[in-house]
Amino acid sequence: MSQVAVQSDRRFRRAHVKPARQRRSWRAWTGRPVRYALVAIALAYGAYRSAEIVAQAHVLQIDRIVVRGNEHMSSSDVVAVLNGLRGQSLLWTNLDTWRHRLLSSPWVRDANLRRSLPSTIEVVVAERRPSGIGRIRGRLYLVDDRGVIIDEYGPKYAEFDLPVIDGLPEPSDAGATDATRMDLAARVVASLRPAPEIAKRLSQIDVRDAHNATVILSGDPAMIQLGDQQFLKRLQSYLELAPALRERVSDIDSVDLRFDGRVYVRPAGKPAKDLKKGVRAQTPTPGTKPAH
Repeated sequence: MSQVAVQSDRRFRRAHVKPARQRRSWRAWTGRPVRYALVAIALAYGAYRSAEIVAQAHVLQIDRIVVRGNEHMSSSDVVAVLNGLRGQSLLWTNLDTWRHRLLSSPWVRDANLRRSLPSTIEVVVAERRPSGIGRIRGRLYLVDDRGVIIDEYGPKYAEFDLPVIDGLPEPSDAGATDATRMDLAARVVASLRPAPEIAKRLSQIDVRDAHNATVILSGDPAMIQLGDQQFLKRLQSYLELAPALRERVSDIDSVDLRFDGRVYVRPAGKPAKDLKKGVRAQTPTPGTKPAH
């Protein structure tokens, strides 16, 4: 039997045959990202719940407030201002917000709040120091050296032996009166501290003129003008000269000590009279001239 030769097609190569691509469904495209997203959500929720559980744990809830540094403001008054702080998270509550609430109290000049385990907030208070009793439109108020009105003066503040300050304007919306005039009064009070025997006699300070403090001493009705400096020195000079002055003017309305070598004495109901001092000449206040 004769063999028939069949010519093979050289174009056919197995290596040239590529299988058809299978189309991936939308589930295959989105499945993995969705799974990743679900895992991330689960982890985030777990972390949130863990933090919430920790924050709500009794040991991390505020149930004690300790107050230090207060002298005139009672601890219960401080805690009352912080009403609502108990029960909050020790870790997450914003202490700066509570601090600003505490600073709204007139007695509080500054405050610091600190976290302390377990379940405690420590409050350190710096109180305002009254410098005088301001008389404003017939009512009396405790005021500090910056002119901030602390509280209305009454029997509960009888412990404060402070001079009455006249000439202060009505307070602003911020609860403070004129800072310049109050600064003048505060400097008078501060300057007399080294001489307590004179300081305890300081009865009234008038600061209507912001550059001239006029004072009245207990047991002496004369109004004494001191200017805006050398308050203690001028008062000491007046007390040394007072007996001699009253020998010449029995009923004195006012005495002006602001000028060098002279005392201006105004008798009650009469114009000012110039009395020379002699040995106890007063050092002049720079830049001032005698009044006519």
